Amino acid sequence: MIKILGFILTIAGGIGLVMGVLSAFGSLNVGMSPWALIILGIVFFFAGIGLLKNRKDTDQT
Repeated sequence: MIKILGFILTIAGGIGLVMGVLSAFGSLNVGMSPWALIILGIVFFFAGIGLLKNRKDTDQT
């Protein structure tokens, strides 16, 4: 379960980073601050990578 969450956070962070960089330096208009997207993308990306690297995938609590 934790690996699934880590994978989702990594993908969401990557999408946020790409959209933020494209709207900051390109012609993409997403309707919110591009720097907010970049910061959220970085946070989600590194949180997902951290979950994938350090957690074992078990269903036990």
